[in-house]
This record gives sequence, structure tokens and C-alpha cells, in this order.
Amino acid sequence: DQASHAADYRDLVVAYRNGDAVKLSDLGEVDDSVEDLRNAGLFNGKPSILVVLFRQPGANIIDTVDGVKAVLPELQAAMPRDVDIAVAVDRSTTIRASLRDTETTLIIAVLLVTAVVFLFLGDPKAAFIPAVAVPVSVIGTFGAMYLLGFSLDNLSLMALTISTGFVVDDAIVVMENTARHIESGMPRMKAALLGAREVGFTVISMSLSLVAVFLPILLMGGIVGRLFREFALTLSLAILMSMAISLTTTPMMCSRILAPRLRKGERRRRGPFAWMLDGYARSLRWSLRHGLLVSMTLLLTIGLNVYLYIVIPKGFFPQQDTGRLIGSIVADQSISFQLMVNKLTQLMDIVQEDRAVESVVGFTGGAGGGRSQTNQASVFVSLKPLADRHASADGVIARLSRKLSQVAGGRLFLQAVQDIRVGGRSSNAQYQYTLQADSTDELFHWSNRLLNELEHDPVLTDLSSDQQQRGLETDLVIDRGTAARLGLNVSEVDNTLYDAFGQRQVSTIFNPLNQYHVVMEVAPRYWQSPETLNDIYVSTTGGTASGTQSTNAPSGTVGSQSSAATVAADSARNASLNALANVGHGSASSAPAVSTSQETMVPLSAFVHYGPGHTPLSVNHQGLFVAATLSFNLALGKSLSDAQTAIGQAVRRIGMPADVHGSFAGTARTFQESLANEPLLIAAALVAVYIVLGILYESAIHPITIISTLPSAGVGAVLALMLFDTEFSIIALIGVILLIGIVKKNAILMIDFALAREREGVTDSREAIYEACLLRFRPIMMTTIAAMLGAMPLVLSFGDGAELRRPLGISIVGGLLVSQVLTLYTTPILYVYLDNLRHWLMRVWGHVPPPAHGGIPEAGE
Repeated sequence: DQASHAADYRDLVVAYRNGDAVKLSDLGEVDDSVEDLRNAGLFNGKPSILVVLFRQPGANIIDTVDGVKAVLPELQAAMPRDVDIAVAVDRSTTIRASLRDTETTLIIAVLLVTAVVFLFLGDPKAAFIPAVAVPVSVIGTFGAMYLLGFSLDNLSLMALTISTGFVVDDAIVVMENTARHIESGMPRMKAALLGAREVGFTVISMSLSLVAVFLPILLMGGIVGRLFREFALTLSLAILMSMAISLTTTPMMCSRILAPRLRKGERRRRGPFAWMLDGYARSLRWSLRHGLLVSMTLLLTIGLNVYLYIVIPKGFFPQQDTGRLIGSIVADQSISFQLMVNKLTQLMDIVQEDRAVESVVGFTGGAGGGRSQTNQASVFVSLKPLADRHASADGVIARLSRKLSQVAGGRLFLQAVQDIRVGGRSSNAQYQYTLQADSTDELFHWSNRLLNELEHDPVLTDLSSDQQQRGLETDLVIDRGTAARLGLNVSEVDNTLYDAFGQRQVSTIFNPLNQYHVVMEVAPRYWQSPETLNDIYVSTTGGTASGTQSTNAPSGTVGSQSSAATVAADSARNASLNALANVGHGSASSAPAVSTSQETMVPLSAFVHYGPGHTPLSVNHQGLFVAATLSFNLALGKSLSDAQTAIGQAVRRIGMPADVHGSFAGTARTFQESLANEPLLIAAALVAVYIVLGILYESAIHPITIISTLPSAGVGAVLALMLFDTEFSIIALIGVILLIGIVKKNAILMIDFALAREREGVTDSREAIYEACLLRFRPIMMTTIAAMLGAMPLVLSFGDGAELRRPLGISIVGGLLVSQVLTLYTTPILYVYLDNLRHWLMRVWGHVPPPAHGGIPEAGE
């Protein structure tokens, strides 16, 4: 216990036999090493100790990383000169890049929205008014998020980015209506009051119906519901802030800032917008006269929606490039630890040589990181910034796979790290498919057949199975009768084998600065062959496990030749020696008693027979069934829906029996559940919007007219995704749900004015909707283009993690573009048909006189 280095151990006297001192070096080899020899870590090819840091729940990850980096110089100064401290993987780099990209996107979106207002009104002061609504709404949303305990993450930032095109809509509607009255010669104060009063209900209808779209997401359970609850609440808060600002701040600014461009008697100047309005008026008159023909496009659009939803590839979350890769090495099941370290080094060298790789970290052995099997290792790769490597993460993986496949006896499975990953299991690939059966033999047979069948499928890559049933083992058969005659039991055999091969901690050596574990085992040269078992002797006093780690300690010591009095005397003697050695150390050693009794040593081969065999390295269970999990990645351009089809066809081809049943697991299973819920989620959003609009309009007919704008938006969103070769993911679904709330504003703007005209005495619904369409054409175009340009930076975003945001922008821009073209004509016609139906029902039920039918104004009227 007085030793402080390995060299001191060799001269340490440990026992007396027949009056002679016995040195520790005479009994065996002493090495100054680590506690667990079967554990190795590497960083860029150098031996390393890997330290993984996790932030506390609710902590700011950027502040945490900055704090850790701040203390690294102090830790480096305390280390020996030949020990370096380096940051291998920094998770915050992609978060910082995502924040910078989002900030840029917000600024661009605000500038684009401001430019739209300026182009339509031609007045810089007018463009300033709705531009104020964006930052004020976002800042107000920050305050509400703080009170609700939200954080700025990928989803909340995405909600704030897309909100720039939404929060300006209400302000544009109020300001445009006020500007229209000012252009007709009305004083600014009166125009602001009248303009806000006329469109106040419209603004409330647009905002509340848009918030109603998110009700199904807010009430949705499961992992997806919890993920997007913060997104939905953040966007809803921004919309409500915008509604409040547009009804208070915007009219006030209009009454002070707007200056009348046109006064009474002035001649309205012609311009691009006037030509657009004239063209729309002529085409609208033709459409109203051929209503049946135009209404057929609405039916075709509904059918096209269903078809496109079926054929478009579907996925869960978009595949991101976060600049980090994670890998799993699986080697031959009979590999030794020493050879496994060689494979790890060889594969890591290949990865490190790639021009896109910045650093590589790997480890094998031990129980850390979930890799406790001898033939497995973990690898973490940090890539250079995207601008420096000129290749995506998937491209780097594809390039490395060709080189890594040339290494015999070991395979490295690489996958790109994702910001959002669902499923708690660790595997060799991103997606999993699990088989369950009643017996291991049946499970092993069919899992291998399915794996072999899927390896030839072009949809799936990096296929592997967690079933490893070919591990080498040595079976020891104890002749219990012979062992009993020799005075031995199974516990004594077990403890002897653990002493030899289990790295048992037998003592702790203390010094003033540190403590050292003493680990006992046979010399390393005896690890390599089962023939070593012929040289193992079992002591008849070995029934009680020695050391601080005990294994299978028996309740008694059958056949032990040491009496209780001898053990007590030895313990007292050793305790006094420890007390003398630890003077000034402040704590006592946990060293065991040193026995001086005569011991009977029996060779293991006298009563144990052994032979080679095979054993599963691991057997998995799920519930009452044994389970095998197949891991896979997707080939470039393939989606999870393609994988679902490919696996189903493979199962049918091999004729898998019914008692072996398979299903997706982890992320793939969550995708399957969300895919089944997508139609229900869209239907729930439509029902929520219908109920809210029905309450606001006190009508069951007009909400149908408003909702009729949605099929065209769905067609545009799906066509845009297919044009950009983007799968229909959960992010694209959120975009479609957002479209439900956005495109209906066109119909709301038309219908509100048409109903107002009918209340003023216009009895012909065609004339009322015609006037409404022309009067509301400018705010409809302004709000639609503003929303499109607000989402455009998401479409053009190519920074770190931008793949998560891009489908949202693509679906919104595509949906708005198509719906804007169609709904300008289908909505007025459907309004006429449904309004006539409403009047007919009122005549039948309420005896209301029929409305008079006027004509549609001709050109120039």
C-alpha cells in the first residue's frame, strides 16, 4: 500500500512462507495500465480517452459548449506535456449555422414583403406600414414564447421564418382598404376608421380560421404531436399578434403616414396593375357565363389531389446534412479484441484520408456507448464545412463505402446524423425492421432468408442484422461427483476462472493525490488459447470470492480447509498492516486478507471437460417473443414508402410463415403511424376550419365556398414537391396544412364584400361576387405574393440543416401559385351556385321571395 508506481510493486513483500519473504514480482507480472484492458479509443489515429458531455435538460446548448471551451485551456495546463485536449465533435456548430441561416432568411423575407407593398402601391410610406407589423409581431411572439417556456430550436425558428409571410397579410388588408378610400378623396382619419371597420371582420375571420388549422396538431398525441406542438403554438401566437397589430397600430399609422396619391377630380393613371385588373375582369366575365365548364376544373382538381397523393414518394423527415456522421463497425463474430483494434484503426484511417473529413473518433470494447460486444465498435466523423467539401454527407458516405468495402473481416456502416431522430434504439443504420417469432431457430432461419433477399433490392442499402449466433465459445462440463470428492464446488471453480480472466479488482491503493485499483488476472500471453485451461489450478479455499468485486459467492465454504478462526486471524493481521501503511493517508485500504494457511491446489482438468462451440452473442426479446432487427438505409432518391413496398414484396417472395411477423421499428415505425394519420389530420384541419367559419358567418353554406379553394392548393404543393424531386414528408404535410389556412383568405376577401353588397341591396349574387372580385383583386394579389415571397427564402436555403426547412417552403410556394390562378375563377362560380342554393332553401323553409337576377356588367360598364 506504500507503493505509488508499478516499479514499486515488484519489490513489495506480500507474504511469508517457511520464514522466507516472497516478492510480488516472484508471483507474477505487474503492469501499470488501465483498469479495463479490453477498451480502446482513438482520435485521428492517436490513442485517446473519449469524454462525452451532455447538457442538463433546459440548458442552452450554445452557452454550455462555450462554457466548456472556456475551461479547456485550464485543463490543458494541468495535463502533462505529452497529453493534448482537443474537441472532436461539436454539436453546436450546426445549431449556430442554422441560427445564422434563419436570421438571414428573416431579413430577406421582410425585405421581399416590403418590396411587394411598394410595387403595388408605389408609396414608400405605405410600404413602411406593413413592414412594421413583421418585427413587432415577431418580438411579441418572443415574449409569449418566453412566458410559455419555449426555446429557439429548429422547429420554432422555422415557424418564425414562415410567419413573415403570414403576419403581414392582416396589415396589408387593412392598409390597402384604407388607401383605397384615401385615393377616392376621403380624409386620412376617416379613411382609416372606415377602412378598419369594413375589413375588421375579414381580418378576424382570416386569423381565427388560420389558427383553427393548427388545432389538430395541438391536440395530436404521440411523438409527432409533441414535436410540432411548439411549432404550431409559435405560429399561432405570431398570427394572433399580427391580428391585434393590424386592427390597432396599422389604422393609426395609416391615419398619420399615408398621403393621398389621387384626389377628387384627378385622373387615375394607368399602369401594370390596371392592365392586370382589366384582364382579370374580362376573363372573369367569361368564366361567370360558362360556370358549368369552369366548375369542372374544381372536380378535376379534387380527383388529381387523390392521385398525386398516392403516387408521390413519402418519407418521415427530410434527410439532412448536419456535417456529422456516425458509424458502427461489425467484425467477424470470432474476432479477438486485439484484432478488433486493428480493424478499427484500419477503417478509421480510410475515413480520415477522405478530403471532406475533418476529424474521426472511434472506440471499441467496454460497456460505454452501448457497444459491449467484442466484435463491435463505434465511429464518429466530423465533416468540413459544406463550402469546403463540395459534397453532401450522403455523397461522402457513398464515396467512402467503395473504399471501406475492401477491408476484409470488418464492415463500417455510416449514416448522417439527423437533428430530429425518432426511436430510442441504436443500430447500424437509420431505419429498422423487426421480426418476431416463438423460437430462436425459426427466427434465425427466416431473418437470414429475408436479409439475403433484401440485399439484392436496389431500394435498400447498408443492410445488417443484429442476430449474431456464431460467436466462438468454450463449453466447460464439470464432473460434479469428482469435484465433490476433491472438496470443490461450482462456486469455487467460477471464482477461480473469474480471478484468471475476469479482470477482478482485488484491492485499492491510496496515495495523497489519487487512488489506484489493483486488478488481478493471468498474464496476457495466456489469454489467447483455450489450452490455458489445462494450467489452471483450483484452490480448495477458493469458495469465498476475493477482492472488492465478488462473483457467485457461496453461502458456505464446502470442503474449505481454512477455519473461521484462521480467516479472522488473517484479516486482523492484514488490517493492522494496512493501518500502518496508510498513516497520514486519511483512509484505509480495501485489500483482502492474505492467507498463510496450507492450501490444496487441484488442476481444473482433473474434473472439467471442455470443447469448442458456438453461441449467440446476443438474443433480443420483445414481449413474449424473440426478436431480430434488420437495419437499413435508403438508396439515393428512394423514400420510406418505397422501402415499405420493397420489404412487403420480399416477405411474400420468400413465403415467410404467419407465426413469424415483422413490422417497422424506431423511426420507420413512427413514419408508418404518421402516414396512416395524415388523411385524418388533413380532414380534422378542414373540419376545424369549417366549424370556425360556420360560427363566424352563421352559415353552413359559405364555409363550403371558402374551403373549395383548398384542392387547388394541394395540387400545387404536391406538383412543386415532385418538380424539386422532394418526397412528401411530415414537413411537407405541415406546409399543406398551412396552405389550408392561407389560401382561404382569397375566398374570405371575396365573400365578405359580396355579402356586404347583398346587404346593401344588390340581389344578384353574380353581380355582387363580380364586384367583390374586382375590388379585392389588389389585396388578394398583394397578400398571396407576400406569402409566397416570405416562403421563398426557405426554398432557396442551402445552408447547414436547410433540408429540414426546404420542403415547407416548396409546398407553400407551389400551393399558393396554383391556387391563386384557379381560385380567382372557381370561387366566384361556386359562390353563385351555393348562394342560389341558399336562397332556394330559404324560400322553401322561410318563404323568402326569390332574388332578382341582373346581368353581369359588360366591358366598359
